[in-house]
Amino acid sequence: MTHTPVPLPAHLPDALTITLWDFSWYVRTGSGEPFEDIDAAFAAAVERGYNTIRICAMPYLLFGSGLDTSALTLGPLGGRYGQRVRWYDVGAPTTIDGRAHLLALFEAARRHDCFVILSSWEYQQSPSFAAGREWFDRLMAIGPDDRPEAQAVALAAMVDFLGDHGVADRIAFVEVHNEVQVCHLADDLPGTPLEKVVGLRPRLERAVDTFHRLQPEVPVTVNYAGVPLGAMRGVPENIDVLVTHPYVYGVLDAFIDTYGLRRPPEQFDQDLADAEILLPGSPRIAEWGPDEAWRREATIVSDAEIYVHDSGDAEAIDRWLYRNYPAWEQQMLTKLGLWLDTARDWALAHHVPLVFGEGWIGYTPRDGRFEEGPVGAEFCRRAIDESLRVGARGTIVCSNAAPQHAMWADIALQQQCNQAFLTRTPIRASV
Repeated sequence: MTHTPVPLPAHLPDALTITLWDFSWYVRTGSGEPFEDIDAAFAAAVERGYNTIRICAMPYLLFGSGLDTSALTLGPLGGRYGQRVRWYDVGAPTTIDGRAHLLALFEAARRHDCFVILSSWEYQQSPSFAAGREWFDRLMAIGPDDRPEAQAVALAAMVDFLGDHGVADRIAFVEVHNEVQVCHLADDLPGTPLEKVVGLRPRLERAVDTFHRLQPEVPVTVNYAGVPLGAMRGVPENIDVLVTHPYVYGVLDAFIDTYGLRRPPEQFDQDLADAEILLPGSPRIAEWGPDEAWRREATIVSDAEIYVHDSGDAEAIDRWLYRNYPAWEQQMLTKLGLWLDTARDWALAHHVPLVFGEGWIGYTPRDGRFEEGPVGAEFCRRAIDESLRVGARGTIVCSNAAPQHAMWADIALQQQCNQAFLTRTPIRASV
């Protein structure tokens, strides 16, 4: 039977300008942190041209786990571990009432006339910031085949909660989970991430059907790391929005491969890294870890990648990327165009809107400025133009354009990109 997509709410803006607040909006609320004052964060977003935030709403924790979340303690991963890694550099512990914090976010979204994409990073990294492992253990106790549906049921209950408090009109749409093929939703599936896209389809379609049954008027989807070119047949037929994350990597892939950042720690080239990219006196990779071992499993980021980001010379890494970028530039631009064309084709064939919720170059060290610098900024502009070309309903300036990243300070770039997308005026045509 052909699925009739649930439309996006009629009161949404014609163009969704998205800033990625992920799990940072609740793990980084302590003193001096970027989300200490939620109204200030929304005001800054609106100033930069954003009308939509995308978050991990911790749905299973709040509406499925049965845990008491009235005093939820979150904080750093232990010592200096993760402190120079983007998204992981939590500086101050915090204790929040989980449901009250969610409600406060939605009330602030209404005050600032913004909308919220509800998602979940729970099977990727969110629980790793909790004081204890109970949240993570509850998630992992669910068999992989049932995990997407458990997320869907929890998200449906969250929608009811927000509706009971009169703020559900702030929901743009719901995602069952973030980057489904590269998280613990796919633990039991063999093969590459592309092969997992295909293997995941039955359990994802069941989860989407469950959400549709519980919330028939709220659009729901899943999203993918990258655009799963070669496995688009694995995208569920019953989603209401196509959301992909076009991280093109290119030169960053070359850097990762050169130093073995995504290989097992025993295959990491310590001598080469010492000579070229690590700070003097860096600990050995075998010595580097969080305060408790379970946190390694609660995040999908590899040991070597966290180690290099924590111990690396950010300027040396930037120099490596700048030196090697010319050899990769055309490939990266070609890949971006091909991926976006592929996503557009699937969305058109299935009569659903197209949204890019994350993307562009990739996951660089916190103190690096490659994506915030002239090359990365120009890539952001090109990606906005490409998003316009393929008729996307929503897009981002860059995944790093958020309060927890350095790019937030570049107000002019964000205003330029968001204004171009809102007015449907390509940047290259206006300069």
